[in-house]
Amino acid sequence: MPHNKNGFLLVLLTALAALGIALFSQHVLDMAPCSWCILQRILFVLIAAFALLGFLGSAFRPWRLLNWGLIVVTASAGIAVAWHQVTVAAKAFSCDQSFADRVVSGSGLESLAPWLFGIYATCLDASVRVLGIDYAAWGLALFALYAVYSLAMLVTSWRSNERQMLKRRERR
Repeated sequence: MPHNKNGFLLVLLTALAALGIALFSQHVLDMAPCSWCILQRILFVLIAAFALLGFLGSAFRPWRLLNWGLIVVTASAGIAVAWHQVTVAAKAFSCDQSFADRVVSGSGLESLAPWLFGIYATCLDASVRVLGIDYAAWGLALFALYAVYSLAMLVTSWRSNERQMLKRRERR
């Protein structure tokens, strides 16, 4: 159980750090985000939320399994979004009416919290390199780490749950 709680805390803190870096880049370094950048932010917020819920309820096995599973699914979506951004959207002159633009605009998050979810650039303009690597690729790497780590934690939690159930049956 402690490794699950620490694991959720690790995912929560790194997701919040990724959001903090994105906001610093936007508001201090004047790097305006495109719709695909904002879609990645939404996924980081969801991962942070699932990690927080998992951290708070880590003593309850089914809750642990559910939250690790939700993080795996969300991180996998993040991989797809970031991959599309790196390989397709970053080369497009506009991301207007793209999947990301429709999701962000349709969710209402852009008007609810424009400082966090506002779209202020085209995909081509938002394509920036940090340490020689495309900014979106950093997100891709983090989503991939979350997917692998969370899947490992899900399998570990599942096996631990199975072992405990077997021990209970043997005692009866």
